Amino acid sequence: MKRETSSDPPSEYDVEATSVPRGWSAWFGGKNVTIGPRIAPVVAPISGEYAGDSDSGMSSEAILSKQIAEEASCAIQYRTCSWQKTAALLFSEYICLAIMSFPWSYSVLGLVPGLILTLVQALVVLYTSIILWEFCLRHPEVRDVCDIGQMLFWGKKWAWYATAVMFLLNNTFIQGLHVLTGAKYINTMIGGDTSSVACQTVSFGAVMAVVSWISSLPRTFSLLSKLGTASALFTFISVLLAVIFAGIEDHPATWTEAQGNPLVTAIPVASTTWVSGLNAFLNISYTFIGQITLPSFIAEMKEPRDFPKALWACTILEIIVFSVVGALIYAFTGNQYMTAPAFGSLGDTLYKKISFSFMIPTLIFLGVLYASVSARFLFFRIFENSRHKTEHTVVGWVTWASILLVTWILAFIIANSIPFFSSLLSLMSSLFDSFFGFIFWGVAYFRMRKADGAVALVKDRSIRGWFEGILNVIIILTGVFMLTVGTYATIQGILDEYQLGTVGSAFQCTSNGI
Repeated sequence: MKRETSSDPPSEYDVEATSVPRGWSAWFGGKNVTIGPRIAPVVAPISGEYAGDSDSGMSSEAILSKQIAEEASCAIQYRTCSWQKTAALLFSEYICLAIMSFPWSYSVLGLVPGLILTLVQALVVLYTSIILWEFCLRHPEVRDVCDIGQMLFWGKKWAWYATAVMFLLNNTFIQGLHVLTGAKYINTMIGGDTSSVACQTVSFGAVMAVVSWISSLPRTFSLLSKLGTASALFTFISVLLAVIFAGIEDHPATWTEAQGNPLVTAIPVASTTWVSGLNAFLNISYTFIGQITLPSFIAEMKEPRDFPKALWACTILEIIVFSVVGALIYAFTGNQYMTAPAFGSLGDTLYKKISFSFMIPTLIFLGVLYASVSARFLFFRIFENSRHKTEHTVVGWVTWASILLVTWILAFIIANSIPFFSSLLSLMSSLFDSFFGFIFWGVAYFRMRKADGAVALVKDRSIRGWFEGILNVIIILTGVFMLTVGTYATIQGILDEYQLGTVGSAFQCTSNGI
């Protein structure tokens, strides 16, 4: 985030062009953070061309101050989040239903490789998120990952459009996952097929989509952060109850004497296939990778320099919760009786219903969060420099509600077209997280180091320069591997599931309860 020596040449886009040393603030944030040079001039928010107004000659700090000053007299203010509120948003994004896929991943990978991959993936995401934060500090006009995509790939419009398509698809897929799981929850509570509801799984999905649409109407993250805190708390209670119930019940669901007691292995069993192992890894990756929303969160912080405080708090909690919940439920359930999500492994129906019910706020809120990020992306571009963006107008609110409605309709269609949980997580991970979790931030690292005048592996011959340079090459290659080999493995896994008849059909009416 800072120059290595005072002899580094300034970037042509760096107004201040000051040389600064690296320090602890580069990892933990705070008032001593020094902002490095830009990699590109200011990009106009609508046209995507380089801005020609006075902003293009302003420093990063001056642009941020101007944004805050312009919002000061507006009815709807966006730069209002403290780092504590941002932490609440991060907790609500990461402490979610996907935690309950970790026991299944551990049953496929083995407990030791599963725990190691959990720790490694958490640290990689922490590191790439810090790179992302550094990029946003240098370019405070950035509001979402699409702006970053265009800047990273030399201001090309195709990069903006390609990023926008992936961004919207990723968010809508996540909304669809929560519509699917909402229908799964209602079916679980009812306890099977019933003649009183026509095409019940599709109908319950529609109910979930409508409830989620209404819940996503708040316009700012500051408001949503309060809901996010409650969501994270209820999720924690839900997974804690699942662990307790798995430990005290006599047997997991589908237990038979012939299959025996739960079998727990430290390494993968001999029958584990390459496809299933890679899908298990992608499940773990999906739960950790959430960088796609971080630029939007940072763009609404009063003091973006404090973002790492929220990031570290969330990462530490993630490692503890994911590892403990995954390992304990796996230990109590074993390879033979594991399901995804792991609520389905609870043998006592009452235990299953109680623990699953505490997940309701998260089932709604996390889809709402991603819907809000998508709507904000479109809304800001429709009403850039318009009073409808910052005032309570009929046009503004109708447009906001309409954008959200369209995203939830699409989510409903996706939920009923791809009716399976773990494979949907793997598919999203391979298609989108390959870019938003790995490739983008490796490229961002090299672009920023070039702007600093010290490209690792080329000019920076320090141990740290070599280490970070090699690490970011590995990060980029990991993303390419997930996009190619990972996508193939996911699709093959889905085809295998259909062949075995372990998943339902598209727009199925029969219950998908666990």
